[in-house]
Amino acid sequence: MKPFDIGGVSIKPGYAETIDLAVSVLANSTRFDLPVHVMHGQKSGPCFFMSAVVHGDEIQGVEIIRRVLAALRDKPLAGTVLAVPIVNSFGFLTHSRYMPDRRDLNRGFPGSDRGSLSSLLADLFFSHVVARAQFGVDYHTAALHRTNLPQIRLTPDEPDLLKLAEIFGPRVILASKLREGSLRQAAAKIGVKMLLFEGGEALRFDEVAIDAAVQGTLRLMKHLGMIKEALPLPPHIKPTISNSSTWLRAPEGGILHSPRHAGDRVAAGEEVGAITTALGENPVPIVADDEGIIIGRTQLPIVNRGDALFHIARIKNKAKAKTKPAQAVPDEDEII
Repeated sequence: MKPFDIGGVSIKPGYAETIDLAVSVLANSTRFDLPVHVMHGQKSGPCFFMSAVVHGDEIQGVEIIRRVLAALRDKPLAGTVLAVPIVNSFGFLTHSRYMPDRRDLNRGFPGSDRGSLSSLLADLFFSHVVARAQFGVDYHTAALHRTNLPQIRLTPDEPDLLKLAEIFGPRVILASKLREGSLRQAAAKIGVKMLLFEGGEALRFDEVAIDAAVQGTLRLMKHLGMIKEALPLPPHIKPTISNSSTWLRAPEGGILHSPRHAGDRVAAGEEVGAITTALGENPVPIVADDEGIIIGRTQLPIVNRGDALFHIARIKNKAKAKTKPAQAVPDEDEII
């Protein structure tokens, strides 16, 4: 293995370092950097990136990356790991999804070195990290006051990505068309095989989602020949593949009552909850349109008419699933 060069620093095989890539200077003259944690193996292998907090309030990926790096420490590594636990530090510090220029960072890739602050950060992260890798995982959560079942979202009609997702081993694999300006789209254009992990909720740590992401990432790295050991996926667990999803909205304003959780299966026409008055009167049922698995739901019992309550990944027979084109899945902030 040759040394790995990044940000003007050369990292020798078998060493790990944190490189601070200069982003900007804040209004109070404080320097602002993008820290990249590099683990450079002694044996040849792929370059693999991990990233989190592209949306500033989706903090769970920080802990996922910390645990993955801890699992890799002092163990033989083939290839190179580039880990960026906090991409959007501006939003991270202010508990905000967005950048200071009010832009969604995940709609500005691959970025530009002559654009807005969001565009500058996107360009720096993409050119120094993502474009250097062959594979990667970007970790996300649901929006504020919502939770997501651990799941992988990937580009439809990409058998190589589907294979990687099945090895990762989430409860659900959701085929989702690429969004303009998203990291997935930019990575796909340059041939980087990238998975997007969703699980848990904003501004919270969810142990089930964290463990699913950590073990899935290690399984993926083992498959790529980067490490020798990882917990296998239990034989009784097989990811459910879905090509489309739907949102159940509140038919009326009031108080939401539902015993259903993320991960529950629902049947077409099944009542999954009800909206009542504060005293439980005049219940209005919430009925599922299709058979599927609840992959996301609101955490707030107080709802207005039209609020998105349950996100359901449709599961139909394989013949129908193959003929139905995958749709672009909007973020929760876009559908609320």
